[in-house]
Amino acid sequence: MSGGKRILAGAVNWLPAARRALINVCFPRVCRVCDVFLPEWEPHSQYGEWFCASCEKQLHRVEPPFCARCGEAYDGAIQGEFKCDNCAGRDYDFDFAIAGYHAEGAVRELIHKFKYGGDLGLRECLGAMLLTALDDPRFASERLQDWVLVPVPLHGARRREREFNQSEELCLQVSRARNIPFLEALRRIRSTGHQASLTRKQRLENLKSAFEVKKAFRGESGLLAGRKVLLVDDVFTTGATTHACARVLTRHAGVEKVVVITVARG
Repeated sequence: MSGGKRILAGAVNWLPAARRALINVCFPRVCRVCDVFLPEWEPHSQYGEWFCASCEKQLHRVEPPFCARCGEAYDGAIQGEFKCDNCAGRDYDFDFAIAGYHAEGAVRELIHKFKYGGDLGLRECLGAMLLTALDDPRFASERLQDWVLVPVPLHGARRREREFNQSEELCLQVSRARNIPFLEALRRIRSTGHQASLTRKQRLENLKSAFEVKKAFRGESGLLAGRKVLLVDDVFTTGATTHACARVLTRHAGVEKVVVITVARG
């Protein structure tokens, strides 16, 4: 290689690094949990783009053993598939639910900032955390590009208040990352208020007739007929909301199967 070509090649290799350094100086990155500066550009680990090493250690994956139906983790030694006491004798209209992380500590704080604080800058990292739910071995034989992502909807009044639906934002992140189609097939037709203080039985009662399938997706001729659905939400707690959504999808949209994926398991 001639001297001129070596200089040009060196400049080409140097420019991206210089550009990254300049961006980092003008727009310094901080940990999304503790706000400490992240001086290194290259991620130090899976989520190094968003978290410092200390805070990343506070993100606890949902790992086996966990309930094969609702994804609740079990603190003990169990081999093989099992169902928790809460799921015993219960019929859900979704096939199973799986979350990426436990809804505690830093994860709970991130979701709260995103959902109630309107911090849309968190959608990328939470979307990346949601993607880990798709590592579940039950998806191994599936071609997920043939599935459909459907977000849990907000009531119109709540959406106007927040100005976005967190589940839709998460759907978009997963859709872009895995090339899975995304359809807003559900509508929330009745406001159910905050459900955090309600029992599962009260939640189920409160959610009766709260959701409907949009016209284009109804029946055997609808856009979801015979399809497999990934129902997306931020947190799975009792399963009442996702059960209600799955019920109308299976009964009125003719979907073949519904699996719930969430960022966190409460």
